[in-house]
Amino acid sequence: MADTMKSVAFDGARTATESPVKRFFRATEIDTRLLGMIGALLIIWVGFEILTGGLFLTPRNLWNLTVQTSSVAVMATGMVLIIVTRNIDLSVGSLLGFCGMIMGVMQAQILPAYLGAGSPMIWIVTLVVGIAVGASIGALHGLIIAFLNVPSFIVTLGGLLVWRGATWFVTSGQTVAPMDATFRLMGGGTEGSIGATASWIVGLIACLAIVAALLNARKQRKRFGFPRRPVWAEYVLGVLSCVLVLGAVLVANSYYWPVNIARRYAEANAIAWPEGGLQISHGIAIPVLIAVVVGIVMTFISTRLRFGRYVFAIGGNPEAAELAGIKTRWVTVRIFMLMGALCAIAAAISTARLNAATNAQGELDELYTIAAAVIGGTSLAGGTGTIAGAMLGAFVMQSLQSGMVLLGIDSPFQRIVVGLVLVVAVWLDTVYRARAK
Repeated sequence: MADTMKSVAFDGARTATESPVKRFFRATEIDTRLLGMIGALLIIWVGFEILTGGLFLTPRNLWNLTVQTSSVAVMATGMVLIIVTRNIDLSVGSLLGFCGMIMGVMQAQILPAYLGAGSPMIWIVTLVVGIAVGASIGALHGLIIAFLNVPSFIVTLGGLLVWRGATWFVTSGQTVAPMDATFRLMGGGTEGSIGATASWIVGLIACLAIVAALLNARKQRKRFGFPRRPVWAEYVLGVLSCVLVLGAVLVANSYYWPVNIARRYAEANAIAWPEGGLQISHGIAIPVLIAVVVGIVMTFISTRLRFGRYVFAIGGNPEAAELAGIKTRWVTVRIFMLMGALCAIAAAISTARLNAATNAQGELDELYTIAAAVIGGTSLAGGTGTIAGAMLGAFVMQSLQSGMVLLGIDSPFQRIVVGLVLVVAVWLDTVYRARAK
């Protein structure tokens, strides 16, 4: 009892001496590293907005930015688990290209002969085959790494070369196009968006889900006797999250169809063309929805399932994890298998967006994916990383690239910037870990 009273008195004294800002962050439990990354993103946006003369923060550019980020963001969620276990995967870009080529050949050449051109099953079978191929290749990498004890760096470096070469051999270097009409919706564009009304519905559902998650977390903390956040902190988190979601929906709905496409749509549907033109909102793009769903699922896997706990346990101390009874080798196989499946999903988004499967597809994506995970707070020393951070890191990387394109900066210099950002991110992680000890 005396110890409890002393602890309460100490906490009260500490709270009284803390600044309001520290008390706010302690009460809301906001990840300061994630908040710092958001601050860096805002600085990048404001800087490019000034340098481009107001072109960067337009609804059109922000909408395109989210679509362009989707495929790398999907792969970055898997790369988090890879790096957390002290491994690396250098083959993701080549695997994306190979899966994309397989899916392109399936829907453009093979399936129409069996299912008939325009069959609604083409895109479904194509996606299933692509994910199966990606997961199988990932499992192969994992088996070699886990059971033959070959370092992941070497295995995936070999995979980078093997699957890039295999992509060429599938069609002898030829580009495969066009893709199935329904499959193309996964790439975004005018038709690959859900429109204004559906976007608001998705936004409201997301807000309800956020509120439900906060209430459930508070209930679980009370149930197990864990300390709960102050009620005002719960309100702040809920309001901030909902404002961000609805703000993103507003931006997506502020980007309208091009005039020519809107005019053709009006003519096809016998709609009178108004004097000021017909404004039809794109809304949220389908690839963005896919990336968000993947992020939610991967967050659930990494934080709520036993498999996720095993992953972080292995990254924290592999020897202790094995002594605790965790089958570390099979966990490694499943991680790389999951990474392969995510590469296939990213390949579907990329192929649908290009409306073609090419030999150059996915080149250097392995670097952007690793950079996104590291910038998002995933430590190369293992044991630390978040899915949300990696997806935000992908957004930061794409923002840099998009801003440099708008400024007319050459591609070689863009790669220099990406390399410097990656080195700085690793250095900051090293500094952060040293101070945390």
